[in-house]
Amino acid sequence: MPDSFTPRERQLIARLRSPLDVQRYLNRLPYNTEPPPGRATLRSFRGVVRAGSAHCLEATIFTAAVLEQHRFPPLVLSFESIDHLDHVIFVYQRRGRWGSVARSRDPGLHGRKPVFATPRALALSYVDPYVDYTGGVTGYAVVDLRALGDYDWRLSERNVWKVEQVLLNTKHHRIRTSPARIKALRARYRAYRAGHGGRKPIYYKGRERWTEIPEEFLSD
Repeated sequence: MPDSFTPRERQLIARLRSPLDVQRYLNRLPYNTEPPPGRATLRSFRGVVRAGSAHCLEATIFTAAVLEQHRFPPLVLSFESIDHLDHVIFVYQRRGRWGSVARSRDPGLHGRKPVFATPRALALSYVDPYVDYTGGVTGYAVVDLRALGDYDWRLSERNVWKVEQVLLNTKHHRIRTSPARIKALRARYRAYRAGHGGRKPIYYKGRERWTEIPEEFLSD
């Protein structure tokens, strides 16, 4: 596999040696909003490098391809949401604890430090920040991208829609949150954005377990 990377790709992989290195890189990478008139994309690692932007699943694929070269299994965690706007993150273990790398349009859905005892505990850290005008976590699943076999999600020149399909077809473990809690979280979210010129909140408990978030969410 290393021989298949271009010199530019190999140089980038050599520079991004750890999950935190990749998270910092993604934090500076423009989010792929798939603006019209273009169509939806699902780029491979190679596609992300060439385009210079990524949405959440593209960022996860990028991370999996990079960190696989540094002996991290290509594991991803998929969230299901009540509004069908799902989210995907890269997950890994360090000294028996779970952490994550991610890119999102929401500040609370980025990476987590490797401090969680199980993937479920890691997933639960995303429940509160997931609640916005319509969203709410209903389940999660961990998938090893090596299960795709010879399918080229790393270096394909085309969209890699099979990755998305595998995630959609995987049975997710249920996460149940009381309707009253969701209602209260959503009301607080709405009030904050209305009172802060549309700015997205970062007031959540447990922020000490987050990795760095993009500067765009910290500026006034």
